[in-house]
Amino acid sequence: MQKADDIKPCYPLFRQDEYKESLGNKKDNFEEGYDAAKVQETFKWTTTMEYRELNFKREALTVNPAKACQPLGAVLCALGFEKTMPYVHGSQGCVAYFRTYFNRHFREPISCVSDSMTEDAAVFGGQKNMIDGLENAIALYKPEMIAVSTTCMAEVIGDDLSAFILNTKKAGNIPDEFPVPFAHTPSFVGSHVTGWDGMFEGVMRCFTVNSMEGKVIGSNGKLNIVPGFETYLGNYRVIHRMLDEMGVAHTMLSDPTEVLDTPADGQFRMYAGGTTQAEVKDAPNAIDTLLLQPLALDKTRKYVEGTWKHNTPKINIPMGLEWTDEFLMKVSELTGKAIPASLVKERGRFVDMMTDSHTWLHGKKISLYGDPDFVMGMTKFLTELGIEPLHVLCNNGSKKWQKAMQKMLDETPYGKNTQLFAGADLWHFRSLVLTEKPDFMIGNSYAKFIQRDTLALGKEFEVPLIRIGFPIFDRHHLHRSTTLGYEGAMQMLTTITNAVLERLDEETRGMGTTDYNHDLVR
Repeated sequence: MQKADDIKPCYPLFRQDEYKESLGNKKDNFEEGYDAAKVQETFKWTTTMEYRELNFKREALTVNPAKACQPLGAVLCALGFEKTMPYVHGSQGCVAYFRTYFNRHFREPISCVSDSMTEDAAVFGGQKNMIDGLENAIALYKPEMIAVSTTCMAEVIGDDLSAFILNTKKAGNIPDEFPVPFAHTPSFVGSHVTGWDGMFEGVMRCFTVNSMEGKVIGSNGKLNIVPGFETYLGNYRVIHRMLDEMGVAHTMLSDPTEVLDTPADGQFRMYAGGTTQAEVKDAPNAIDTLLLQPLALDKTRKYVEGTWKHNTPKINIPMGLEWTDEFLMKVSELTGKAIPASLVKERGRFVDMMTDSHTWLHGKKISLYGDPDFVMGMTKFLTELGIEPLHVLCNNGSKKWQKAMQKMLDETPYGKNTQLFAGADLWHFRSLVLTEKPDFMIGNSYAKFIQRDTLALGKEFEVPLIRIGFPIFDRHHLHRSTTLGYEGAMQMLTTITNAVLERLDEETRGMGTTDYNHDLVR
């Protein structure tokens, strides 16, 4: 048992005799499991090519989908606007999931409310919940905007957010002029990147769709930057820094860096930073709008091009060398601002790092998974380093994504053996790395269990996980890292190269047998 003068975390605590006895009784008397030999036999079968072929024939079942649901993305988008309360029209349990998911990744309190729909709302509709919920949210939390999204229940019964919000205002429960942008975000289609896109379009529509008169493209001299579903806070900051160094005035449309990275100074900040309403209203006056995750922002592109009449230049996510170059050159072209010597020097340092590490990275095989723009940018980056992507899995990848990926891979010798998997899940990914072993995996925290399964076959079969992606639950402070721009490329190169060297150390620790890598004396 726990003792006040000797508090143990879960791992050593549950290895104490009383816990081992309790867990043993549970296993023997209640679990009705198979014996260890049968478990081992089945496990080994799931690592075979025979099982992989059966696994990929699945149609009616998803196992760990490597994506989250739409409302999660909508909540992150809402958090990026000043004094905005994310509001989910649905049950308390759904909102608890969104909040804890972000709590565990960002290590910050996440403000988000629900109108607590229950069984009666599922029968009679959730309008009463929304009327009371919006009024209570304003009274209790004093936001200046409430951004509403939906969950499965509200979508299945067909709740009309526009009508509900209008009726709430007509009833006098909230002021008529109070902004309540909304997005329908059913969890059973799309993913978190879809939800971010929908919520962003909802916010832009709320403030600009009926106020385009007098807007003049380029009149404010700024660029709009739309980040998409971005959970690396360093990425917001590096884009700001690069544009500031170029002298380019810009607006980051949805910027949650302050509210998701508040200091511990004794003051709780329910709201901090974020894009202001004035900046959103002024956004159509910008020179143009750049989408940093273009594969995941279909609604946003359609709205910006159709309503604001912006060109939204076709760029890729600015990851790695070539696509960061592309981003900066496009900014320079649009604004007439030269790329400064500071960024040229930073680029040169990154190229120097690539040269330094090439010996260790050339020909390494890496399997990876994640969101469409992330895995496309990461794949491009890996091939720039001379690494060969083996499997690239994207559960929320479309035919458009597959076509763009294949085109990119066809342009490099390092992509000739790459296999693409759109719509597949992490159980598929497990089969891939168990039957065609890469040197490393790149993905979020969930792949740690795949690493453990590869290790269970023997140390020589282990595929180490390099944690880059979302969510990262089992390591701290990585959400402050950077993956975009030259700075992000440097950080990722450092992470990947040192993972390779750490693995080399593990494999050459045998005294007088394998310890022939004399790095310290070379």
